[in-house]
Amino acid sequence: MAMANSRPLSHRSGVIGGFIRTMDVLSRITAYLASALFIAGVLVICQMVFIRYILGMSTSWQTEFTVFSVTAAMLLGSPYVLMTGGHVAITILPDALSGMAQKVMRLTASLIGLAFCGALAYGSWIYVWEAWEGGWTTGTVWNPPLWPALVPMAVGTTLLSLQYVAEILRGEH
Repeated sequence: MAMANSRPLSHRSGVIGGFIRTMDVLSRITAYLASALFIAGVLVICQMVFIRYILGMSTSWQTEFTVFSVTAAMLLGSPYVLMTGGHVAITILPDALSGMAQKVMRLTASLIGLAFCGALAYGSWIYVWEAWEGGWTTGTVWNPPLWPALVPMAVGTTLLSLQYVAEILRGEH
């Protein structure tokens, strides 16, 4: 699962180094989970095509499962992508700067990303709780409870927020 620009685990010691290493391990674990969810989504699409077009039967749960699994994969994989520097970035201005100005700009961008992801994580956990308490379902033919599909959003945005903290503490701005 390593990318060409994958950074090694932090060599810092103490609590900060431990936090950074823990987040890097969690990001790798959720990346493997994201890969499995994506593969599951692809396999279910293949099964759905077989059922619908080869056997001529209708399907009831496959589309919804695929949407849930691929969306969960995207959200759970995001901390790993941040850790490895894989997010899309426009770097014209930071690259034109040097030294302290570049570090300040990158730190500011990370702090804004942290604030946004933190707010999204907070709202996501509220949403999961409301879906759980309210017994919300999807309202489709399959009609599963909604909260399991929302948990990856809350977990993914929480871990992404914590990975932002790790990146800020890593100090590679």
